[in-house]
Parts: sequence; structure tokens; C-alpha cells
Amino acid sequence: MPNNDSLFENIYSAFLSAVEKYRLVEAGDRVAVCVSGGKDSMLASLFFKRYAAANPNVTVRYICMDPGYNAENRKMIESNAEKLGIPLDIFETQIFDSVVRIEKSPCYLCARMRRGWLYRKAKEAGCNKIALGHHFNDVIETTVMAMFYGAQLQAMLPKLHSSNFEGMELIRPMYCVHEEDIIRWKNAHGLEFLQCACRFTESCMAGDGTGVSKRQEVKQLLRQLKRDNPDIEKSVFNSIHSVCLDTMPGWKTKGEEH
Repeated sequence: MPNNDSLFENIYSAFLSAVEKYRLVEAGDRVAVCVSGGKDSMLASLFFKRYAAANPNVTVRYICMDPGYNAENRKMIESNAEKLGIPLDIFETQIFDSVVRIEKSPCYLCARMRRGWLYRKAKEAGCNKIALGHHFNDVIETTVMAMFYGAQLQAMLPKLHSSNFEGMELIRPMYCVHEEDIIRWKNAHGLEFLQCACRFTESCMAGDGTGVSKRQEVKQLLRQLKRDNPDIEKSVFNSIHSVCLDTMPGWKTKGEEH
């Protein structure tokens, strides 16, 4: 897979920008890149492969949890990893079986369970950080969703210390990478990656592959707003870096309300 094209270089620059700006990776770190099989984490793996080659004082492992994929989806992950030269360490769980019968918020519970397993596996491998593939648009959408549906101003942090796994930290090195650029890279190389493949998602997906989740609603809303204001996403992103507490009648920090 050629990695020296201009598009790849531009996206990699955004990756490096996040790593440096938020101090996500330091000398001596052992990073477990968590690969879901989707486009975002697969590209993040390629970036870390290049980053580790240029920074030998950083160790990188590539871990992939199979929460109960069918054979076709499992094969797609393995095939893409082989194409991209990513040495995946795949381990199995039965998370899909655990959440499929839950009617309320199965995605929330699934995400929490997956995160716990990834922390556990990374710690067993001697890593002190796990890297997820959340990108710029995930940050924007999460911020808007929290305000519209969660009644709070809450953003997605570029790094987060684990409260359950001592000495472990979660980092999001794709924080400044735009999803549209990831899609352009994927299409330019004719690649197809796994989308969410749980049974709940499969049961509520439309034929065109777009769901009816709140995140999809927010995606559509932002697309509409962007037609009139091309900088709408940038404005939301900048706003979470410029919170004016003096104008807020209330806020919460470390669980305490003020």
C-alpha cells in the first residue's frame, strides 16, 4: 500500500499536529493501537507504524478485539490488515451476545465493555496507553449531541487518564483529522472497511447504510448548516478550546457542581 501520496501526507500532518499539540505520545511510551476494523482505526494504525519507525523510543502494538463478528467481517479485518501491513493481535470476546437483548442504550453498554477489554488487553501487553480512532468529526458530533440530547456542554478529550486501570491513558491521535479526508484516502485506494457490525445495528440499518441514530441526525444537521457556513465545524471545535467560564451560570468539575 503506497503511503507517499500527497493525500496521505496531508492527513499524516494532521495526525502529527494532534500528537504534538496535546502531547499524546512521549519517549518510552508503549502504545496499544486499538483496531476495530473500520477506516479510522486502520488509518491510525498506518500512521503509528510510520511514527514508530521514526521514533524508536516509542513501542507500538496493534490489538483488535473480536466481540462476536461473523466470519465474513472477521475475514475483512484480517484481509485489510494484511494489505496494509499491520501485524494485528486479535483476541475474542462475546460482547455482542451480552448486549443484543438489551433494549435501552445497547451501544453505550457495548462501548463501555469494549473499552474495558481493550484496557485489559493493553495492560497485559505491557502498554501504558491505548489509542482510539476518533477523529475531528467525532469530536464535533459528540459536542453537539451532548448539548442537544444530554443537556450539557461536554466535549471529547484528546487524552484521558483511566480511573479503573491505574497508569493507563487513552489518547485520540486522529483528533485533528477530518473524516472526509479519511474517506477520500479510502476511496483513492479502493479499500472497503468494516462498519459497526453488531446485530442491533444490522437490525436498524437502512439499505443505503445510514442509520437512524442520534449521531446520524447530528451528522445530517451539520451537513445542512455547513452549506450556509462552511466553517461551522471549525467554530464548534474552536469553541471547546475557548470556554468562557465567566459567562456560565453553572459548571461541573471533578463531579462537583458550581
